Amino acid sequence: MAMNDVELAVDWAAGEGWNPGLNDAACFYQADPNGFFIGELGGEPIGCISAVSYGDSFGFIGFYIIRKDLRGKWYGIELGRRAMSYLGARNIGIDGVVGKLRNYEKFGFSLAHRNIRYAGRGGGSGSADVVELSTIPLGSIVSYDAGIFPAERAGFLERWINQPGGASLCCVEKNELKGYGVIRPCRTGFKIGPLFADSPDIAERLFDALAGKVSPQADLFLDVPATNPAALALARYHKLTAVFETGRMYNKGAPPVPVEKVFGITSFELG
Repeated sequence: MAMNDVELAVDWAAGEGWNPGLNDAACFYQADPNGFFIGELGGEPIGCISAVSYGDSFGFIGFYIIRKDLRGKWYGIELGRRAMSYLGARNIGIDGVVGKLRNYEKFGFSLAHRNIRYAGRGGGSGSADVVELSTIPLGSIVSYDAGIFPAERAGFLERWINQPGGASLCCVEKNELKGYGVIRPCRTGFKIGPLFADSPDIAERLFDALAGKVSPQADLFLDVPATNPAALALARYHKLTAVFETGRMYNKGAPPVPVEKVFGITSFELG
């Protein structure tokens, strides 16, 4: 794909009800400009898929969409094979729609855990120890993130944490980064992700401050790994409602991610 093709893929994702972010195309493309593919039939685009490479050991597949009138004709299989081929021997992650998990198992993927999308409303208060992420050197942010996400993603993060219309906040203790979060505008409302924190208390402070960046009437979404009880408790405490679910799957086994620090995943498209 070229950049304008990624915009088309985001539009298709919106049509599927995935509620992408307003700046997702530019941010996602920055992660791996060679990792976005479009399928054509008679010169017309009919499907898309992303296969973002995070270094030599990890990749993530998303944006797996075939035009509705052409589903069931094996075009999706061809796109899937192209994405798998591009990522090669890397461990590959996906967020699969729950009803399609058996299909992904045929490609060698196995379920690691569920991710649950919670919905609520904005509004919150700040905290003296929650500060703008821009006060922290990018290298420190990348290093902290790489201790929780399965790979380093400097190019992606540089754009993600600075996107227009959003906010990026963090907690620092004794000059050490202890957690950070991003809130971004979407087709509907706002999403928080990632929300990484060393403790439930820090996650709570970050969530409250991020939610406080938007109107109490604004729709707010948070994607939570079901294997982190403290993250589920945070969602319940803020009276968020489960509205959607995916299965996080890998083809070479779940990477050693400290899930107890993941209170909100970055996105269903890029991991």
